[in-house]
Amino acid sequence: MKFLKKLTCAAALAFSFANAHAAVNGAVMNDWVFNPTGGGFANGQVINEYLDVNGNAFIQLTPTSTTSFSFVEHAVFNIVQADSNGQLLPLTFAGGNISAVFQATGTGSFNGAFTFTGGTISIYQNAVNQYGSTTGIYGANQGTEIAKFNVLAGGGGIVDASGLPISNGQVSVIASADVGALKAGYFFDGKGKDLSTESLLSFAFTNANNVAKPAKNLVPELVCEFAGFKGNGCGKGTYANKPGEYFLLSNNGQFKLAAEVPEPGSLALFGIAMLGAGVVARKRANKA
Repeated sequence: MKFLKKLTCAAALAFSFANAHAAVNGAVMNDWVFNPTGGGFANGQVINEYLDVNGNAFIQLTPTSTTSFSFVEHAVFNIVQADSNGQLLPLTFAGGNISAVFQATGTGSFNGAFTFTGGTISIYQNAVNQYGSTTGIYGANQGTEIAKFNVLAGGGGIVDASGLPISNGQVSVIASADVGALKAGYFFDGKGKDLSTESLLSFAFTNANNVAKPAKNLVPELVCEFAGFKGNGCGKGTYANKPGEYFLLSNNGQFKLAAEVPEPGSLALFGIAMLGAGVVARKRANKA
């Protein structure tokens, strides 16, 4: 009986995430074109669905009650391929890179769901690959800013009793870009229209895992400089994650574009699905 209950919870959780994806599936752009050098449509690379993103995030939690919290997230990402095809983007192959910085706020419930309330995503093109260095913010904000998105309320994921995303748990972000927020010459639809003339959405889906031993430059660059952390590791002592208060995560996933803003009901469905997933997770934790 206990096994059946767990199986039912797992099925309900999977169904909730399936609904979340279904809510945005109709809006996601397929076979769009990205030119990482800014050289226009003709020399661009066809993106079947998404750009692959890999990076790290630093989360700072503030309990707002015994069961809830607010949080601030700062993250850095590198983008070297598309559609998980194993083929380097032309700029990366030539020694440059595409990178991004992410900062956002949100709220959540321990042993439940969290959701974003706002933030920004900035994407950069750099002719020299400085990602992971001490230049700028972990080298992720170097070069030319080619896109800026505003994080919308919604998305999120599931956390454990300390506020940590469940192991390899999915985190979803919804963001929008106004006309002119994308630099001309980089992003195009399949017919060659420059997306810098459009307002559009983006969807990011990443898997989150705890980072116990951060890379050499990660703490001084991401934790201390970008996030403005003042605790151990930033001028004193040695940094260590403190679940329930602050921690580092590794993230890898997908960054997708949507040519048209979906109906408000679609975004609402996305939020409801994520909330439903949180309810299932809380029930599962309480019965464990």
